[in-house]
Amino acid sequence: MQLDQHTIAALAEHLENAELNARAVEKITNNYPDMDWEDAYAIQDEIRARKAARGTPVAGLKMGLTSPAKIRQMGVKEPIYGFLNGLHGYDSGARIDTGMLIHPKVEAEIGFVLNRPLAGPGCHIGEVLAATEYVVAAVEVIDSRYENFKFDLKSVIADNTSAARYVVGRRCVGADGLDLKNLGIVLRKNGQVETLASGAAVVGHPAASVAMLANMLGARGREIPAGVLVMTGGATEAIAVARGDRVQVDYQWLGSVEMEFY
Repeated sequence: MQLDQHTIAALAEHLENAELNARAVEKITNNYPDMDWEDAYAIQDEIRARKAARGTPVAGLKMGLTSPAKIRQMGVKEPIYGFLNGLHGYDSGARIDTGMLIHPKVEAEIGFVLNRPLAGPGCHIGEVLAATEYVVAAVEVIDSRYENFKFDLKSVIADNTSAARYVVGRRCVGADGLDLKNLGIVLRKNGQVETLASGAAVVGHPAASVAMLANMLGARGREIPAGVLVMTGGATEAIAVARGDRVQVDYQWLGSVEMEFY
């Protein structure tokens, strides 16, 4: 690590205040160019601890930058992970307040809930599928706290991978016999098709994203708990939304997720 605990705590407060006040800030590596991966995740952990101290529940985990579309869009190379704020989860049909967001975007995802904990090293797709209680359609609303939605990998890790809101479908489906790799996805905004994708867009198979998360956490002595939502990362590129927009995402076999922004 390159940063001391005082600096990590100060940067966590800085980024969380940007989130809570819906105020864009300069990416932190501009002022701390030598910070490393451990520093970035330590800042994220400190943000999580700040929320926990106020009683905010952690509802699950999320992978980020897992699709070629997102990797190209954001100009980065590696998947990353963060956590889901339990106060920011919605069911399909939700109305989401844009006044509490800076520059929101939506991306279609596939969610997993496990019936037992998983941790690496060596976790693989077969192990994930054997431990899956169900899969569910999900849409993440991302909202980087950085100016112009521009960041590098360490800055976005520290900012909890741009996590903001998430909306979950109502149909929970067992993984047995489900062709998740070829599951088709259509994202519409205001009735117009914006983008198409399949499950294979998420590192070749969405269960591979869960295995990757288990291995990344295992390297830090952690695990994916049973019973929490795991968002596997955007299958589509992120689509900007604003007040008045309506979004509908249709998933083969998993139903639809709808939301309105006001």
